[in-house]
Amino acid sequence: MYVYYVSESGRLSDKLTHRIQELEEQLLKAEARLSEVQNHRPNAYNFSSHAPCSSSDRIDTLKCEVIHIAVVCAGYNSTRSFVTLVKSLLFYRKNPLHFHIVTDHVANVVLNTLFKTWNVPQLEITLYSADQVTSDVAWIPNKHYSGIYGLLKLTLVKVLPKDLAKVIVLDTDVTFATDIAELWTLFHKFNSQQALGLVENQSNWYLGKIWRKHRPWPALGRGFNSGVMLLNLIKLRAIGWDELWRSVAEKDLITHFATSLADQDIFNAIIKEHPDMVMSLPCLWNVQLSDNTRSESCYSEEADLKVIHWNSPKKLKVKNKHIEFFRNLYLTFLEYDGNLLRRELFGCNTTISSVLNRNITELTEDDPCYEFKKIRVMNFRTHLYFLDYKYVSTPDDVTLVAQLSMDRLQMLEMLCQYWEGPISLALYISDAEAQQLLSYISDSDALKARTNIGYHVVYKEGIAYPINKLRNIALEQVNTPYVFLSDIDFLPMPGLYSNLKKLVSNFELNITNKALVIPAFETQRYRTSIPQTKVEILNMLDMGTLFTFRYHVWQKGHAPTNYAKWKQSTTPYKVAWQPDYEPYIVVKKNIPLYDTRFVGFGWNKVSHIMELFAQGYSFYVLPNAFIIHMPHSPSFDIGKFRGSAPYRRCLKILKNEFIRELRKRYVSKQYSLRSV
Repeated sequence: MYVYYVSESGRLSDKLTHRIQELEEQLLKAEARLSEVQNHRPNAYNFSSHAPCSSSDRIDTLKCEVIHIAVVCAGYNSTRSFVTLVKSLLFYRKNPLHFHIVTDHVANVVLNTLFKTWNVPQLEITLYSADQVTSDVAWIPNKHYSGIYGLLKLTLVKVLPKDLAKVIVLDTDVTFATDIAELWTLFHKFNSQQALGLVENQSNWYLGKIWRKHRPWPALGRGFNSGVMLLNLIKLRAIGWDELWRSVAEKDLITHFATSLADQDIFNAIIKEHPDMVMSLPCLWNVQLSDNTRSESCYSEEADLKVIHWNSPKKLKVKNKHIEFFRNLYLTFLEYDGNLLRRELFGCNTTISSVLNRNITELTEDDPCYEFKKIRVMNFRTHLYFLDYKYVSTPDDVTLVAQLSMDRLQMLEMLCQYWEGPISLALYISDAEAQQLLSYISDSDALKARTNIGYHVVYKEGIAYPINKLRNIALEQVNTPYVFLSDIDFLPMPGLYSNLKKLVSNFELNITNKALVIPAFETQRYRTSIPQTKVEILNMLDMGTLFTFRYHVWQKGHAPTNYAKWKQSTTPYKVAWQPDYEPYIVVKKNIPLYDTRFVGFGWNKVSHIMELFAQGYSFYVLPNAFIIHMPHSPSFDIGKFRGSAPYRRCLKILKNEFIRELRKRYVSKQYSLRSV
């Protein structure tokens, strides 16, 4: 493939706090169990009832051979389960891996970003568009919930490179408990006729005993499960695989009308007619946790297991005598820090030092501003669209853009009550916190029904909070013409979204360099009513229960908004930019990104507004709009700024550096910027 952040000490809800403690306990237990399994696992593969492996089958003979893995991955949920599979593979692997992934547009965007930012050594990724082969299987009626994507494994012989000889094919809902190289060695067990390797089905599905009048597709005995497969591509091409599976499917559809288990039905129908082409793999390579399975009878010890297949809608609730072991193993990889999997494979000289590593090594750790500069060149592992996102933009649409860490998550619920439009969020969290995020949202009535929120997970790394990197990630994923650049701890006035959709057209923001300023206010009381109208704002200002934002600590940040004029105005008014101005604005989407040298607290928004000014943007204050800051405890980064002289010195160095660069880029604004 081409800092630990100390979160702010904000208050979490009791429910979220309890969930965090619960997951931490589960993770510790799972890691201990995983370590126990590793310590007792034999080095050589044991075939159980099959003939024992010869020494030539041991995985150490593979040395640096690249292992090829094919997966079909489509949709938001599938990318999450695929990441857990990848973690389990990387945890045990000792060989270079090459993933061949057939994707829809959604998964293509997500996985392309994920693997580029993950930057794992000796891991290659090739993405293939499902669009090129969906027409090959679209004619097959399919009752399986996977839809058309559940049939695409039939097309892998056509999709994969012609010079690729063999490949392991996996479902995204499997978890490895051993080195995949052991499975790769089983290709050597194929005889001259065998082209497929699969594990026997562990349910009674193909025996026709599930329910009355159940008519499964034809299968050899109990049939085979297609969640884990070995494909000898050379042999499959030689026998005309594409013509074979199509002719078998056409024939059986005459009597069965549709597939129930997608590609698995067709694979089994082919094997029924050509039994000599399949090698039956030991069941340990695909222990199927689904309803009506007999998986418990195919192994004796937990430590013997190789691959666990979560092929049931019930997932972790499936009944099995070893379900706690399965559950802990799965949770370990689900919450495992993916950054720890970037380890090099020693002895395999196939990795060229990445640009990221070269950039970091060029920095000097003795530099007092090393952490600031390191953050700027780091490429944080990023999982875009961590949850489903379904939203169609309109020509006047506005997306609220914000970033947050886990201790600000509870603020999102209230924000959603006041902003009904689309939201793009970058969340700086750990792998374990990402699972807490899923639980929190699924338990929240305000959040679980919203499909117009793009949750973009950026995984923690390093000691600083990369605030402007987060803002850029959220901004780049917006699919509306306009953005409202806000922060998670601000509540918009009721109706602000619908009002802004009208105003963006009136101001012609799409064809002019104009920014609409939303005046910001704050209260220092944790318990106070949220003003709903401008009249209420004015009354609270008079009573001293509300203030202009940062009035007591940093007046220069919002003074140019001219709040005295705002109180009297009924029409928008233009204000002049001044140094240190950092308003919250509505602007067209295609604007300069935030400068990533600024991390944590200080100059992160100021620098962005300054560059907009340098590009010729004008600022107009909306007289009937406002946002309210929700009070919370001070952040960790504010504490560092206030308590660390080196921190403030570095910030000043970066500020001066930024201004010098800005003057060079925007010569026409040099006079105005000289006073900064």
